Amino acid sequence: MTAQEIRRAYIEFFKKQRHQPIPRALLVPQNDPTTLFTGSGMQPLLPYLLGQEHPAGQRLVDSQTCLRAQDIDEVGDNRHTTFFEMLGNWSLGDYFKQEQINWVWGFLTETVGLDPQRIYVSCFSGLPSAKIPKDRDSAAIWSEIFTAAGVEPKQVDIGTVENGAKNGNRAGRILFYADKNWWSRSGSAESMPIGEPGGPDSELFYLFPQVKHDPAYGEHCHVNCDCGRYIELGNCVFMEYLRTDQGFVKLPKQNVDYGGGLERIAAAAIDNPDVYRSSLMWPVIEVLQKISAKTYEAHTTSMRVITDHLRAATFLALDGVVPSNKEQGYVMRRLVRRAIRFAFELGIEQNFIEEVTVAVADIYHDDYPELATSRQRIIDVLNREEKLFRQTLRKGLKQLDKLGLAGQLDGDAIFMLYDTYGFPFELSTEETFARGLKLDPKWRTVFDARMDQQRRRSQTAAKGAFKGGLGGHGDIHKKYHTATHLLYKALRETLGDGVIQHGSNITEERLRFDFSYPQKLTPEQLSTIEDKVNEQIARDLIVSWSEYPTDVALNQMGALGAFGDRYGSKVKVYSMTPPGDDTPYSLEVCGGPHVNHTGELAAGGLAFKIIKEESSSAGIRRIKAALR
Repeated sequence: MTAQEIRRAYIEFFKKQRHQPIPRALLVPQNDPTTLFTGSGMQPLLPYLLGQEHPAGQRLVDSQTCLRAQDIDEVGDNRHTTFFEMLGNWSLGDYFKQEQINWVWGFLTETVGLDPQRIYVSCFSGLPSAKIPKDRDSAAIWSEIFTAAGVEPKQVDIGTVENGAKNGNRAGRILFYADKNWWSRSGSAESMPIGEPGGPDSELFYLFPQVKHDPAYGEHCHVNCDCGRYIELGNCVFMEYLRTDQGFVKLPKQNVDYGGGLERIAAAAIDNPDVYRSSLMWPVIEVLQKISAKTYEAHTTSMRVITDHLRAATFLALDGVVPSNKEQGYVMRRLVRRAIRFAFELGIEQNFIEEVTVAVADIYHDDYPELATSRQRIIDVLNREEKLFRQTLRKGLKQLDKLGLAGQLDGDAIFMLYDTYGFPFELSTEETFARGLKLDPKWRTVFDARMDQQRRRSQTAAKGAFKGGLGGHGDIHKKYHTATHLLYKALRETLGDGVIQHGSNITEERLRFDFSYPQKLTPEQLSTIEDKVNEQIARDLIVSWSEYPTDVALNQMGALGAFGDRYGSKVKVYSMTPPGDDTPYSLEVCGGPHVNHTGELAAGGLAFKIIKEESSSAGIRRIKAALR
């Protein structure tokens, strides 16, 4: 089976088990201020795993796109990627271990066709100090399954990952670990705060006997070894405990969360330990071989890095991120620039990202149709970053070599490369080591100090701004704030759903609105947008608000928010609805304040007028408008 066939089969398999498919969440979390990216299928559903009712019911299934920027330095081996898809199914207080374990086994062995003889599982060995017993329930279910499949279900206590490296699996099939196989938001059971839920998990691994064990990872191979002989396929999490001031007690409602890596399952399906050989990535490798006239076998690491990083950048652009020097945009910039740097090692010195982006879009557009509708916008975003970086890359590398000849590089040199040439500090340090140059051990302290100085200079330029970009709360500010909602909707109607708000600022004289778009707007487009805003002002839309759970507002109702905003568990949603109609024209997450009717914006014969349209930064346009 191809990866695409596996994804569709997984959704259909669990639909037959009465699971409701749910759409993927954006790579940029809308309701989790603790992290930059959606890093697992569980993350967007955490409020429901903690007790909130999901509008789709108790049984859910999806395939969630994920990004783990912390894995960027691991990319290059046969299984690590920063971007991946996680197949997931959940029981929110419904079924438990018996059903889940049998279903995931049935999907992997019967639907996908994996060899039962090569599947191994791990379970939690318990925590006696907290009176949490060994997970014998999961082990017993696995034992029955393996026996029925003709596999000896020997159970072995490994203890710790370190013990596994010393002793291997010891011919076990069901392996108990003490320092693995427990899930909670805070890590181990001992570190869980009072009131936190958690529970044991059971991981599934697939053996690739054709891979030789690398003794650099320990004397013996075992399922949690990092040599690549075993690949983890998925993890069944059983949230069944609550930590109290008296210890651990069973939760009244016990949840199941399964997450399985699509790329890894696809690699197992074709019996190849290299995930880059799967149908989700190999077409990109083929493009790179064609462009570079070099082979994957001779330049494996470079091609893997480029493929992974540009897949990630494509989906980040799809979800409204543009390269910048902070937060999500900074990670995106690092991914793109790192891909370009590795392309130099392949001898690719011409622009190539568009051709790779097209290949990525072709791989995914049938299952993620938003890629088809946003293809050109994504290409434009990545093309701009490539052109921008190529203009400075050669100069920056030459400057780095000059600095290296003068002695070891220090924090001032790394900051200069960042500030002048746009080199992320990680790229500067990577290139320093790649060239055999010396790096001052205290470079990071100096670099951070220079960055703090720069931030303080920037902050002194911004005075008296209110939350949401408001410069006050008078009547004119309310009118302009209301007008930004109408402008946002008109922009998306005219330019497409790829338009994402990137900030606003309001004074008594005008509004300013920043949004993602790859090119200058035409006079015809600006005229159309003006007309749309004035049309809704004339309709005298009713402006009202209600509070909703954040996930419901963003993922169920489709309310819009500004890029990068961080939300709590509940948000205020403003709607602008025609009189006598139940369908809002505009629906946005916002703190207010606004007028009560859009007709108030036309008081005194005023009309909405765009004063100026210009570039704010790479990939971001800015409109200034007023009521005149």
